Amino acid sequence: MCEMKVSFSRKGFDSKNGGQPNAILPDGTLLPFPIPDSTGKDRYNSLVIDHRSFFDIISELRPRTQLKRDGGCHLDPDLIMEVKYRKEGWKPAFGQADQSLSELRNNDFGEGDLFLFFGWFRETEYVTGKLRYKRNAPDIQLIYGYMQVGSILSGDNDIPDWLMEHPHVGRIKEGSRSDAIFLPTEHLDFLPVAPGASMLKFSPELILTASGMTRSKWKLPDFFKEIKIGHSPKQPENKEYFQSATIGQEMIWECTEEAIGWIKKICQLHVV
Repeated sequence: MCEMKVSFSRKGFDSKNGGQPNAILPDGTLLPFPIPDSTGKDRYNSLVIDHRSFFDIISELRPRTQLKRDGGCHLDPDLIMEVKYRKEGWKPAFGQADQSLSELRNNDFGEGDLFLFFGWFRETEYVTGKLRYKRNAPDIQLIYGYMQVGSILSGDNDIPDWLMEHPHVGRIKEGSRSDAIFLPTEHLDFLPVAPGASMLKFSPELILTASGMTRSKWKLPDFFKEIKIGHSPKQPENKEYFQSATIGQEMIWECTEEAIGWIKKICQLHVV
């Protein structure tokens, strides 16, 4: 019997925060863009992947972006080591706060449970040397990363030095009980060859959105018909698709033995 809880955790740019799809790069790299945050210590022009700043990539994909080159952003979940300078001891981290954190706590979501991070993505391509969203490529929601919870830091814990730049540390140090930072296991309990948290490489298996439908309409394996997913609205009678929640960050469900096989296939796409 599987006792693990799973949360489909919505992150990255959306229609209100950033206003454009996150990027499936031509080589299959999944690049979620951190949402704008005027108080954030990180800047779009200081985060780098493959020698290019996030701002350069964002603005090339959307030349009329309202974001500022040196605008602050909320790098969370923080899963890609190479995007900035790291202090010794760094590991992936994910912060949550306020209502979304209360929901996790109310569902006893904690050590050993699994986040599957998903968001709004679109394929990209190079046209005359410039990166563009691929013409006629659909807007989709897909899973881009994961974290199995190894420990949770809150106001009662000492914050390690390597974590001090995380966007939730400030409020935790001020004594907030409405913030927490989740840290991963070293390896997945159910798939020891995979790290406890990782980005994923693009594969059709990661796509949640049903083909030809709007991005909140999902095609999930049949076993999900027996699983209650948090925030789910009333489902269509024909059940040709699963209607996911259009709002809310954490969509929590009880894992089953059948679901473990599906999750293993996803996590095997981790980026080494």
